[in-house]
Amino acid sequence: MIDFTLNDKQLQVKEWVHQFAKNVVRPISLQADRDHRIPDDFLQRLHNMRQMMSVGEVPREYGGEGAGATPDKQGKSQKNRFTLIGAEEMAWGDVSVLMSLPGPGLGGPPVEFTGTPEQRDRFFSVFKKPGLHWGAYGLTEPGAGSDVAAIRTSCRKEGKQWVLNGRKCFITNGGRADWVVIFATIDPALGRAGQRTFVVEKGTPGFFCGKIEDKMGLRASETAELVLEDCRVPEENLLGGEAHYDKGSKGGFMAAMKTFDSSRPMVGILGLGIARAAYEYTRDFVKDHYMLGRALPRYTQLAETLAEDKRLIDAGRLLCWRAAWMADEGLPNAKEASMAKAYAAKVAMKVCADAVQVMGAHGLEHGNFVEKWYRDIKVFDIFEGTGQIQRIVISKRILKDPPTFLMSSIHRAVITGASSGIGLGLAQRLAKQGVEVWLAARRIEVLKARGGGDRRCRRQSPRAGARCRRLRPHA
Repeated sequence: MIDFTLNDKQLQVKEWVHQFAKNVVRPISLQADRDHRIPDDFLQRLHNMRQMMSVGEVPREYGGEGAGATPDKQGKSQKNRFTLIGAEEMAWGDVSVLMSLPGPGLGGPPVEFTGTPEQRDRFFSVFKKPGLHWGAYGLTEPGAGSDVAAIRTSCRKEGKQWVLNGRKCFITNGGRADWVVIFATIDPALGRAGQRTFVVEKGTPGFFCGKIEDKMGLRASETAELVLEDCRVPEENLLGGEAHYDKGSKGGFMAAMKTFDSSRPMVGILGLGIARAAYEYTRDFVKDHYMLGRALPRYTQLAETLAEDKRLIDAGRLLCWRAAWMADEGLPNAKEASMAKAYAAKVAMKVCADAVQVMGAHGLEHGNFVEKWYRDIKVFDIFEGTGQIQRIVISKRILKDPPTFLMSSIHRAVITGASSGIGLGLAQRLAKQGVEVWLAARRIEVLKARGGGDRRCRRQSPRAGARCRRLRPHA
């Protein structure tokens, strides 16, 4: 049974970050939005606070604070859960401030998951130096974003260097980052198998910032265009090394997908932080301006709107927490991460739109928090994969993945085989046969739906035999 009750340390972090967001972050929010920047001295203060609370993004083994580094009672990581708890409270204050915090940002997961020990030590050590330092994640291009396989930034090997050419756009903290994780391809025709992942350091010849974007929302967060023109990167900066991409491996593409599995629940919870702020602001406005106890249709509608928004926010939070818990447990969570992000983004947009609607003209005044949140929230259904892309990911997983009960059985077969002495290889072959039986059963269902009889079905899929009938009610 999954328990989402926050423990004492998680409650302490939640309350501390909330008070900080309330008393320090939100008071500067509107001014930072007008100025399109957050003062460096304020960011330094936040950076010092994060170090004190030990909730940074740099793994502890590489000299960082290590978010959620303290394991739970079962010895499992709490990194993703701690990150989401603190992120929601900071987004409640101002998400632009959170996105501007020094650290590796979205560039951290690919380095941590894909980089060699030497690469992790080298690139994370930047954040141990005095001053403010950032990392960034360079995936999006003018013609590719949600469709990761469509990137066109090119790379070719020349001696001990890689030569990169292309443009990246809408890169958070890209203009001030010490290094950026850049995704490129050796040949677009190879699709995912042709992709490579590099760390390009600031000051590398041929690598520069094109412009800083002027956006509708999240105006205080820096979003940059990055240009690579015959940019020569040493081969040591290819994440994972050459071996990681041998024999048609999709190492570069999988690095992006692994990052999304961690970042999409985070994006979802950030949107919900904004939604919760808008909901609470609107709730207080209604309490101050309306007597909801009176039996007027308009007042009843206002109460029902607030009740629905509260329910949707809580449901979205649980989806995000589930995806984070699965990541901490080391379980595959691509479907759950997409569900959390897709649902939370739609909920957040609805709640912010309801806030403007309920407050009327007051909600549209420039310099009003609700107006700012309404501008900020739209991008949460766009970046880290649009809502349409999330729904495609979810549907593919639902329609193509073997049922959960079968995959659990296969997992047990592999573990039991490895521990009982029959051999891991044999256990894996048995597991593979289990998948083949399921696929055969699915094929029989399709044939029957098209009018084929039992005899034809058995002839089409003889390996399934009688066992597929036992699987059919669950498939």
